[in-house]
Amino acid sequence: MRPANEALIVIDVQNDFCPGGALAVTDGDAIVAPINAMLPDFAARVFTQDWHPAGHSSFATSHKDKSPYDLIDMPYGKQVLWPDHCVQGATGAAFHKDLQTDPADMIIRKGFRPQIDSYSAFFENDKTTPTGLEGYLRTRDIDTLTLVGLATDFCVAYSALDAAGLGFKTTVDLSACRGIDLNGSLQTALDQMRAAGVKLKHG
Repeated sequence: MRPANEALIVIDVQNDFCPGGALAVTDGDAIVAPINAMLPDFAARVFTQDWHPAGHSSFATSHKDKSPYDLIDMPYGKQVLWPDHCVQGATGAAFHKDLQTDPADMIIRKGFRPQIDSYSAFFENDKTTPTGLEGYLRTRDIDTLTLVGLATDFCVAYSALDAAGLGFKTTVDLSACRGIDLNGSLQTALDQMRAAGVKLKHG
């Protein structure tokens, strides 16, 4: 059992990010069993859930003449446009059926504000609007985090970079992550995490 100051953060292990989903990550479902095996080792466990209203501004369908994976300028910066995914209440937004969610102490839903996307478990994509996760961890005297989930190069990486920036001792266990790798985004994310002092663990 890990010490009480350590938490496992499980990022977005949802149907739409697993094979057959709207924004499927290759082998995304392969991480479910390893994550389930890790859960009993941690005294604190937080799950995140991508939770978009229909017609979210990050959906390509919300923009005339735009296609999935196009890049646009939003008030908060560059935004990749995605296929419609993880729509509130839809099957795609549900956690993978084999993921053990009962051990979660807390589930953080993100991306619910229509005009701003949210990759990180800590902040919206404007990098200033908090999700509340930092405060929750601090009040539980947690200062050490292990992150797992989907996708390595987007929500996991953004969460890890923010965690490190907030002063948490941060590890990403790559054996329980899978990436999208959009135009080299996976290598870029790994390089950024290393540069920020995030420990990358390979199993």
